[in-house]
Amino acid sequence: MQQWKVRSKHFEYDVVIGRGAWRALRRFPLGNYSSLFVLTEAGLWKRWGRCFQRETGLGRLQPVFVPAGEGSKTLPMVELLASQLLKSGADRQSLLLLFGGGVIGDLGGFLASTYMRGIDCVQVPTTVVAQVDSAVGGKTAVNTRTMKNLIGTFHPARLVVADPLVLASLSPRAFRSGMYEVVKHAILVGGSFFRKLEQTGDWLRTGDLDALEPILARAVAVKVDVVNRDEREEQLRHVLNLGHTFGHALEEATHYRRFLHGEAVGWGLLAVARLGRCLNVLSTAEEERIARLVRKVGPLPPIGDLDSARIADLLPQDKKSVRGQIHWVIPERVGKVRIVTGVPLSTAAAAFRDLQRSSSQSHSSA
Repeated sequence: MQQWKVRSKHFEYDVVIGRGAWRALRRFPLGNYSSLFVLTEAGLWKRWGRCFQRETGLGRLQPVFVPAGEGSKTLPMVELLASQLLKSGADRQSLLLLFGGGVIGDLGGFLASTYMRGIDCVQVPTTVVAQVDSAVGGKTAVNTRTMKNLIGTFHPARLVVADPLVLASLSPRAFRSGMYEVVKHAILVGGSFFRKLEQTGDWLRTGDLDALEPILARAVAVKVDVVNRDEREEQLRHVLNLGHTFGHALEEATHYRRFLHGEAVGWGLLAVARLGRCLNVLSTAEEERIARLVRKVGPLPPIGDLDSARIADLLPQDKKSVRGQIHWVIPERVGKVRIVTGVPLSTAAAAFRDLQRSSSQSHSSA
């Protein structure tokens, strides 16, 4: 089990990851709160609720259930949940535990940041994506019809506790989806972390905690380091958007039905590496090294039928765009990226088409 300190604008909080991390709640000052609520999904709570309460020693939790899926990240759902909290007696001194994946963390964090002008929350991430990325850093959001995560706040949790034990209930596909985010972090820092993932034989299984835990911990350390240096996305934190500009466009183009988020990021990593090569920023050898690791995680849903012009049209909707300029995060090599502006959309579309062709050829030859 490992622990890091994150420095937020108004307070510091701990991020604890590893087997037994939930027990950190035994040392948390719960006596400061008038009541405890847990926002979660019914199936997830049925599978892990008793284990969580046993590990934490919490016996007076009031569960509030949210339907599973991205469709729950809406303002009407926030209003409904706020009403439920009010009816259940939640006040300004209540604590909201967010027990779930990225949807629960984003939605619940936004709910906590706005309920009675803000209450404290604790992140208890239960997916790989949430454990290594979205639960750390305080970003919250809900979707609108026009853009994913358009409405949001910065509302850091008072504590983040991530136990990889809970990952055992993930489907193989959901587990792989999260590992693409781990690969993203490895591309950012390179070095021994990237090499360790390259040298892994049979890809990590959810039940192999001894092998999995140090990899997740290293990925979390990357996120913590970036957040500590740039909590509010002034500049440095943009690097965490690696692969996401293309990834978000892919999600939007397919109405969030074809790709899990991490899968879209996986394609986004491949696409931005191809773009880097087209811009002569990234060498062919380094692009191939990145591509091998991304594809090592596992199969990705197809992209061959997608309209590259439609993808290009969606790219400027990236939330890191400023004054119409996309701030691309382009790898120069494994372990180093640069922020690039002024890339013509036609160049990005051409890079995506090239990736489509090469992916189709690889699939045909296999």
